[in-house]
Amino acid sequence: MEDQAYPGAGDGLEQRDRQLEERRHQASERLKDAIARELAGESPEETKTGTLLWNVLILYQDVPFVTSKNLKFTYSIRGYEMFVSRKDKSITRSTVNLAFGMAMKLLREDLPVSGPKKLGTFGASYLYPIFIRVGVIPVEKTKKRKKQEPS
Repeated sequence: MEDQAYPGAGDGLEQRDRQLEERRHQASERLKDAIARELAGESPEETKTGTLLWNVLILYQDVPFVTSKNLKFTYSIRGYEMFVSRKDKSITRSTVNLAFGMAMKLLREDLPVSGPKKLGTFGASYLYPIFIRVGVIPVEKTKKRKKQEPS
């Protein structure tokens, strides 16, 4: 229903939402590109990649996510802390960087990041679906490889 006092006001909100979604997409693509360069062996830009990740996380605030156990959540960022809607404690930027470092280590070793426990940090159950959505963990790397049977 359009606001009678402000004809076309709904169009402005839709345009703002589209612009925000485009900013999210572009930021995620920059992050994925930086990760790919780092995994390809180009000089590690951990600080830059970590900053790109944090900037992407800022853009994805209030977007609904779902944990591996199908629990819905959102998060907000204040300063250097991430506050998850389902938790009382915050996840610090340092912890996000540790989880990101573990994901990168597994990706460098061409190992699957098959669940939150692989990240090995506090808040991993929330960081894992976020990392998948923003492109840190490629979907094909979330599956365990089948053991090859001897021929």
